[in-house]
Amino acid sequence: MNNILTILTRKKNMKTCLPLLAVLFTIQTTAQENQIQATAIQISTPVGQLEGMVENKNVVAFKGIPYAKPPVGERRWKAPEPNGKWQGILAAKAFGPRAMQTNIFGDMVFRSNGTSENCLYLNVWKPLNTGKKLLPVLVYYYGGGFVAGDGSEPRYDGTSMAEKGIVAVTVNYRLGVFGLLAHKELTNESGKGSSGNYGLMDQALALQWVYDNIAAFGGDPKKITIAGESAGSISVSALMASPLSKNLIAGAIGESGSILGALSALPLTDVEKSGDRFLKMTNVNSIAALRAMPADSILGYAGKFGLFNFNMSIDGVFFPKDPETIFSMGEQANVPLLAGWNSEESNYRSIMGNDKLTVENFNKNVTKRFAKQAEALLKVYNPTNEVEVKQAATDLGGDMFISYSTWKWLERQKQIGQTVYRYYYEQPRPGDEGASHSAEIEYAMGNLDGNKVFQWTAEDRKVSNTMQSYFVNFISTGNPNGKGLPKWEKLHKEKTAVVMHIGSNTRQETSKHEDRYQTMNSFSTNNQ
Repeated sequence: MNNILTILTRKKNMKTCLPLLAVLFTIQTTAQENQIQATAIQISTPVGQLEGMVENKNVVAFKGIPYAKPPVGERRWKAPEPNGKWQGILAAKAFGPRAMQTNIFGDMVFRSNGTSENCLYLNVWKPLNTGKKLLPVLVYYYGGGFVAGDGSEPRYDGTSMAEKGIVAVTVNYRLGVFGLLAHKELTNESGKGSSGNYGLMDQALALQWVYDNIAAFGGDPKKITIAGESAGSISVSALMASPLSKNLIAGAIGESGSILGALSALPLTDVEKSGDRFLKMTNVNSIAALRAMPADSILGYAGKFGLFNFNMSIDGVFFPKDPETIFSMGEQANVPLLAGWNSEESNYRSIMGNDKLTVENFNKNVTKRFAKQAEALLKVYNPTNEVEVKQAATDLGGDMFISYSTWKWLERQKQIGQTVYRYYYEQPRPGDEGASHSAEIEYAMGNLDGNKVFQWTAEDRKVSNTMQSYFVNFISTGNPNGKGLPKWEKLHKEKTAVVMHIGSNTRQETSKHEDRYQTMNSFSTNNQ
């Protein structure tokens, strides 16, 4: 569709122009007929002009904005470079390609057109009328274990947030072997004695782009909250630790996971050795030869090597030191944090397998799996009957998987005197038994209707309204509390932890399970 401003300049009769001006403020989407007639909107940013589309009567979307040069050819496995300015009007009406990945998670739905190494794009949703006052900003990083995901997924869509006065952004970043490969050759050529973490550097550069340009969209660069779920949540904690990004952040939201125990960064030499093993597997003897290999071939080799066998590295650049040390010394971003986890982060079978749910089998499995730590664990996960065994196995599996690392992140942020809010999400999706890993995303982002798998109920919509309201308030003020919501107290150093249980009966409770996390914390302390 031609730009509306161009149309107007071609009309000589002002009486003809007035009806066209009114079109700017009408809904152009008729999804029922599968026909889209959206209105184009142009804005000027420091890096050039953009043309986005009004997707409903209140929100303008700018999709597929390149924030970095394509990381292809010689730029493969190098730090991202700013894209710089462009000439003319950039059409930002379709999502850019998603990062190279395989389809390993059944709950991912993409609106982007295929995969490509040329994937470093971001998307912005803004209210149609932002007013004179700059609005708070949400930058959301997708999950997927650092091997899958995309900013185009409907569950991350920024429309609902924009309707509530937030300028929302989703970011693509390199994944798997393309985002994390470290190797001695790469370290030597970098000039900084560093390699790996390219996907994290992508995230940091995108955040810098937002900081530099978001005012053009009506967003306040001094009020940027970063958020994410799973690998996205781990990314948020990583960005808080990195000197490349920590000063760009005003607040942080973490949904299930942190770098303090989940997918932790390893010493660079260890990750380099892993990279050398991968190189030998591909039957080439140099990084130059690997760069000459087609991306699909590299992805195929990565699948055989193990998609999850590419780790973050303590590279000296993104992470100047171990993130655990950064957080323990209070050198991370000194900003408010809202974080938590779900009631069923891991299924009980992760502990019990197919064994019968008896106390004897629970004790046997814990002892076999956790060896020297088993005795301490069985003191705090101590079921007495079949029902309790199922819950204890669910809790232990989830805590080991991701909940403990989130707890530790909250504790570290609390220790530096920052405002910290902790939640426990317990609303199962229709037909589910518990709130599984990632189940809260659609609720928190106000995107239930984007997921067509479930028959959402009035109760689900009530929970979504509550959780999203908490998020919107926190993004806006650093405090989740607001009118009509159950009061949510921040954590205090001197008091027993309080937790906001979010679900059909949203309420605040004193934590009943600090002994579990303290026990796990003693393991990591004893190993230092």
